Amino acid sequence: MLTIDCLTKRHGSRTVISDVTFQALPGRVTGFLGPNGAGKSSTLRVLLGLDRPAAGSALVDGQLYRNLRDPLRTVGSMLDGSGAHPSRTARNHLAWVARSNGIPPHRVNAVLEQVSLEDAGRTRVGKFSLGMGQRLGIATALLGEPRALVLDEPVNGLDPEGIRWIRGLLRGHADAGGTVLLSSHLMSEVAEIADDLVVITGGRIVKAGPVAEVTAGYATLEDAFFGLTGGAAGQDR
Repeated sequence: MLTIDCLTKRHGSRTVISDVTFQALPGRVTGFLGPNGAGKSSTLRVLLGLDRPAAGSALVDGQLYRNLRDPLRTVGSMLDGSGAHPSRTARNHLAWVARSNGIPPHRVNAVLEQVSLEDAGRTRVGKFSLGMGQRLGIATALLGEPRALVLDEPVNGLDPEGIRWIRGLLRGHADAGGTVLLSSHLMSEVAEIADDLVVITGGRIVKAGPVAEVTAGYATLEDAFFGLTGGAAGQDR
């Protein structure tokens, strides 16, 4: 379970998220939606131990991320693409991540095959297309066979086949009892697989709950999104 409780984060004198509270539950895909600048990335960075909050907490199975004994076996994440150095090959990137986290070497081949990069394992990441970089980021998230997945814009750069593949992957993970927290601005993709929605704008949660509850009174998820957020825009943080 991923639990965000009364979370507040400031950048200098500016409050970027304020009193944010929601949960992502096992066996369900939770879509985290909001316009650019809403606070999605800031929330995920605190959850994954990359930033410290001014107040509140973000917990993985009741613990701070930095206190997890085996973090990559507990939660797999992807923020800002693959996170791999462009001079490394895909295989080398995955191998050092596995080695540094006590993950068996055989998992490298397993995840390369799972994300359809087995033929590109010896290619330097700098030569990857955007979609291939996304697949490598997802492979890294899957490396420790985690119970929870936290992914920021995972379909960015994927072709239609890749989008169908990521839908099946995330749905299958949740159906097997795992937790999925999916941040995206692509409402049609979120609508295809999400069980629950969390809508954030201006650093505050405006609606959270099962999809049917959040979209009640609106013809589509897109209508609900713009109705709840007012169509705000900006640079996501």
